[in-house]
Amino acid sequence: MRSRNLNRSAALTLALLAPVAAHAAEKPQIAVEERTLANGMRWLLYEQHDSPTVAAFWTARVGSVNERPGITGLSHFFEHMMFKGTRTIGTRDIEADLRLIDEQEKVRDAMRAEMEVMRERLRRGEIDDLQKPENWTERYRELDRQFDALVQKQRETIVKDQLDQIYTANGGEALNAFTNEDQTAFFVRVPRNKLELWAWLESDRLLFPVFREFYSERDVVFEERRLSAESTPLGKYDEEFNALFWEASPYKWPVVGWASDIPTYTLAQAKQYFATYYAPNNLTGVLAGDFRTAEVMPLLDRYFGRIPRGTVEPPPVVTLEPKQLGEKRYGAEAETSPTVRVWWKTVPAVHKDTPPLDLLSDVLSGRTGRLYKGLVLGRQVANAAEASIDPHKYAGIFVAEVTVKDGREPAAAEAALYEEIGKLQKEEVPAEELQKVKNAYKANAYRRLSSPFYVGFQLVHYDAMGDWRLINTSAERAEAVTAADLRRVAEEYLTKENRTVATFVRKEGGPAEDPEIGKLPPPAQAMARQALTQVAAEKDPARLQQMVAQLQQMAGQAPPEMKPAIDLVLKRAGERLEALSGAKK
Repeated sequence: MRSRNLNRSAALTLALLAPVAAHAAEKPQIAVEERTLANGMRWLLYEQHDSPTVAAFWTARVGSVNERPGITGLSHFFEHMMFKGTRTIGTRDIEADLRLIDEQEKVRDAMRAEMEVMRERLRRGEIDDLQKPENWTERYRELDRQFDALVQKQRETIVKDQLDQIYTANGGEALNAFTNEDQTAFFVRVPRNKLELWAWLESDRLLFPVFREFYSERDVVFEERRLSAESTPLGKYDEEFNALFWEASPYKWPVVGWASDIPTYTLAQAKQYFATYYAPNNLTGVLAGDFRTAEVMPLLDRYFGRIPRGTVEPPPVVTLEPKQLGEKRYGAEAETSPTVRVWWKTVPAVHKDTPPLDLLSDVLSGRTGRLYKGLVLGRQVANAAEASIDPHKYAGIFVAEVTVKDGREPAAAEAALYEEIGKLQKEEVPAEELQKVKNAYKANAYRRLSSPFYVGFQLVHYDAMGDWRLINTSAERAEAVTAADLRRVAEEYLTKENRTVATFVRKEGGPAEDPEIGKLPPPAQAMARQALTQVAAEKDPARLQQMVAQLQQMAGQAPPEMKPAIDLVLKRAGERLEALSGAKK
């Protein structure tokens, strides 16, 4: 696989297949058994015997929130490094492999010393960019040539993507990983008779990792960062807005890291990070599917139990976000439709106010939600308007985003948004309206339990948030919410002094939004908007064709309301492919 992180195409595919509300379930729950090995590694086990496969996950409770300035993005970088192999996997000659890594480190030590000389030149204004080869000293150029020669020699010992090859040859599928603010998770689906192979492979990369291609992978991640910030109209502005929103919290920097930090990671830093955060006492494993707990526990103990407990406990996150005292505002011109984005600081995922905040966002969202009725149909100041929550382990965000209708001013859309929020602060939501969103919430909770793969994703997510039991209790917590709770959280959190507002206006000469988006159902508009932006920005026909193939494969499984969006994206992707082919001729 080209990239191990959940890229935008993969995320889009998951979004298309995300469950939608059906009939309400009274009490959606599953039987999960929790076990802990002697070394501290927690296991969450869910038996489901409909298919002879097992969705297998393990997650390290480390994300960008655990970083510090200077090593931002290191958690995401580690996601990449964990696919580089072990003393057994990924090499033809481990002794030569390790010797070349040591030789590369000696050259890198000399390069770091020379980099300090270049940083001093940068501070004095003698050069403008450390990444430009023309700004390098002669000594640094020579060391760079020596390093490249060692890299070429090491490539002769490396077996690329051997882990993926082994899984594929044994019926494994969907091998991948993701990193976010609070965790780094790895997963694959395997036949039930290959669980022992999985246990050996995964415990081996925790017990005997070899960080091959360390410095070349830094370059890969740096390019990934550049693409994530620059290949979408709002990418670079999103980072700035996020950094403005958070005052002190380590949620302030992007998960992929700051551009200046990525090229400075050292192998010594990586080994220390691994020893701290990838020790079994900071890991949770999840199995969901066709296995027997009594039979699988000795297997887990045999393989994962041999990993020694960490000698240092991961340090706690102690820097918390202070109370915001005044409204913050951000404005930018971008190649996008005029947009108003408002974020309010809220609470961690496990907080008692998360369920009412979640239901409050549901009251505002969707075709029957108050924002669509009030801003799109009523005042006609917007093409789309949605609200959501983004709860993390240590803090949360309440999000409202409005796509302004052509010919209307962003200020009018923003005022209309606050008008709808004001109603929620002054009057309780009627019982019928509240029950409707509760029913939809419970129905979605039920549908999310229908697949072991979805169950696995939820268990690692809730575990990272601080309580895996939320998979069973979230619907009950939502059902207990009252109309008075909704009004209370609206009054407490959605205040002027607690908000940060971004206004994006179309850059002069920038492209207008595709008029077909406005004809789609509201739940499909955001997905189509994101996907069409990605299509327009893509310059590589092969990557675009891969995206088309994914969409075509998943079209038959997507919810009905998403199919018009898929058709529109496929149509525009075909047009884009023709344009790229014509340009190459």
